This record gives sequence, structure tokens and C-alpha cells, in this order.
Amino acid sequence: MSMAKPVLVVLAAGMGSRYGGLKQLDAVGPNGEILMDYSVYDAIKAGFGEIVFIIREEFAEAFMALMAPKLDSLVNWRCVFQDADDLPEGYKRPANRERPWGTGHAVLAARDVLRGPFAVINADDYYGKESYRLMYDFLSTKRDDDKKPLYGMCTWRLRRTLSEYGEVSRGVLTLDEEGRFAGIREIKKIERTEDGGRFSTDEGKTWNNLDGDRLVSMNFWGFPLSFMELLREGFPTFLNREETQRNMRAEYLLPEIVGDAYVNGKADVHLMPVRDRWFGVTFREDQARVANALSQFAEDGVYPRPLFDTSIK
Repeated sequence: MSMAKPVLVVLAAGMGSRYGGLKQLDAVGPNGEILMDYSVYDAIKAGFGEIVFIIREEFAEAFMALMAPKLDSLVNWRCVFQDADDLPEGYKRPANRERPWGTGHAVLAARDVLRGPFAVINADDYYGKESYRLMYDFLSTKRDDDKKPLYGMCTWRLRRTLSEYGEVSRGVLTLDEEGRFAGIREIKKIERTEDGGRFSTDEGKTWNNLDGDRLVSMNFWGFPLSFMELLREGFPTFLNREETQRNMRAEYLLPEIVGDAYVNGKADVHLMPVRDRWFGVTFREDQARVANALSQFAEDGVYPRPLFDTSIK
């Protein structure tokens, strides 16, 4: 029996608070394309067999109306909803908790529709064609058996992922002597410097520098189906933490989940450095730079104009 084609899971339920709006639906391409259109296009070209969008139910109608004309004839796709009230039995969302529970919780929202290996990406990042080919090949050859699970991660150099307009969060990697994955730390409020980045954990009283060549995760992951069980089992532990109960902004994050799985001997991690340019829309000021890059891609023939047509496959 042939192995099912990998599925692409797109995390599109973000609040967009730093950006100042629902950035997932803003046009940035030369023919009105939104940023995730390019991710879907590259994924289809790489061979992914289905797209699952994780969205908020309140903008489902607008989202589906936007995507259906583009995708209905090209690929199987569906939406599932991330809901802050989607919690394990016996748990209840605190009254003063408004936001969902992070990227790990978002992936859990797809637990009833995934049947095999899958990739996870952010909706507001451009990862480049190479990343989808690397991830498709990884997911197509790594099987979920009784051995220690192997997770995949596309990586970029830190200096190529920082915004000129504000602070960002990045999953910063630690490597062993042979260049293999040895850990990941989610670092918040990284700002660009001449040599790379820096961050502070004490409101700017002291600063920690980060080498611009450090490898970072941009939330492009590849998982076997068994990862869903790891997510399900770990979520109550996260909810029971004192920090989670005290901090109404605490999140169940993929970098921390993967890092803990590695440290506890539950999984290994395969790194896939990507040479293609990454860019994203974190702040509204990023939009013009991204729009210019996508227009240049169209002029250079990297992507067709319009992006979607019946010859995409």
C-alpha cells in the first residue's frame, strides 16, 4: 500500500496584535495574492497532497470565500478552528484568558483530520521553494514506527530573519560538535544589531548578544502522526504549571515541546538548513518590503502572474 502524501498544516489563527490587523488576509503579491498563497503554491509544487488551515471561526466565512476560488480545482483543503475553550476534560478557560494557547494547541486542533505525516508552517511567513522540497522529501521517507520518532525542522541564519521595525521571537538552536540538533530555546524580544541580534530579560538593563549565523527555527516543522499523541499528553501538564495559571499569555509552543521531547529521549530532530530567502510580515512596516520582493519574483519568473492557474501541478 502506498504511503499517503504529506499534509501541510498552516497556522493562520494568530491574533495579529503587533501588526495591527488580520495580516493573514492582507494582499501583498503583485496580483493581490496574500502571503500564504505562496506557501500553498510551493507546497503543491513540492508534492503535498492536502492543505489544512488552522483559523479562528469568526473569520471562517471570509477566509473560505477568499481561498475557494484559488484552491478548489488544485488541491484538497479544509479548515479547522482553534478555540481557546478547546481543552481536555476537566479543564476550563480562565475568565481573564482571551487568547488561544499557542502553536502546540493550534496543531492539536487538527487532531481529527490528520491521518499521516504532516508539516506545520506559519501563515505569515515566506519560506521559499527549497524548504518545501526538503520537507516533502523528509516526510515521504521517514516512517512512523516503533523506533524513536524523528522530527524535521527547516532552519535559517538568524541575521536573515530579523525585522528592521521591532522585536521578534525566535527558536534559537544549540548544536553538538557534529552540527546536529542539541536543543532549542524560544527567545523573545530579539532586536536587530549590526552583527546579528540581541535580547534582554530584564527590561533592557542588560543585553545578551546573538551571533547572526546562529541557526533558528521559523516554525517550519515536519512530524509523524505520533506527534499528535505527544501533544495531547503534554497539554494537561502545560495547563497545570504554575506559570501557565499565573500568566494569562502563557503559550504551549512547538519549539518548547520539541525541545523537551529531545531532552527526555522521546524524539530526535533532523535539521534542514534552507538557502532560500525567508521573509515575513510581523509589523505593518514589513509589508512594503515583502510586496517589493514578491513583485521582483514575478518579474524574474520565479512565480507566474497570476500565481494560481490550472497548470500549477
